[in-house]
Amino acid sequence: MSPKLRSILPVLLLTLAACGGGREEPAQPTEAPAAPEPAVPIAPITSRGTAPSDAGTTADIDFTLPSGWTSETPSSGMRLAQASIPGPGGPGQLAVFYFGPGGGGDVDSNIQRWVGQMEPDPGVQPAREAFETKNGFRVTWVDVAGTLKASPMGGPASPQPGSRLLGAVVEGPGGPWFFKATGPKATLDPERDHFLEMLRGVHPK
Repeated sequence: MSPKLRSILPVLLLTLAACGGGREEPAQPTEAPAAPEPAVPIAPITSRGTAPSDAGTTADIDFTLPSGWTSETPSSGMRLAQASIPGPGGPGQLAVFYFGPGGGGDVDSNIQRWVGQMEPDPGVQPAREAFETKNGFRVTWVDVAGTLKASPMGGPASPQPGSRLLGAVVEGPGGPWFFKATGPKATLDPERDHFLEMLRGVHPK
């Protein structure tokens, strides 16, 4: 090795050391930013205040049960609400039905069907009336006393003499709704006015 090369060799070695020996570490891969979650579309709201897929499970009305009536879990999917009615003749029951806007049949058909579920006492005629509530609903109701007929469609297994049926169709935006109270006459007789008071208090949610 020539004296000149020997003199510059240390300088070359220091330069290579400062540069990492001429060897580079491979660059670490950079993670791509996560793609944003796709937006979940909001279900359209109907006039009932619920998604269309929920039709028949709820409705945008509220009402207050009379004092002493006990709310129960509905026994079928056809019932919007259900309550037990206490009284001296034994418990009665309130069932509220809703089948979606315009569903469930017209007023006259339902009144006639309810009357047909009873065998009125001799000399007793079904009483039918209608009124408008202060909240803008129209209520048509019927009162029948007699024997509640046996029925495989949610009725009693055997005829029930000494019974009373109070039925009402409540019409309004998104309706109708159907209220039906049945039970021993001794129990429902003093609850008739409370039933009507409940109907007068029906209001939008």
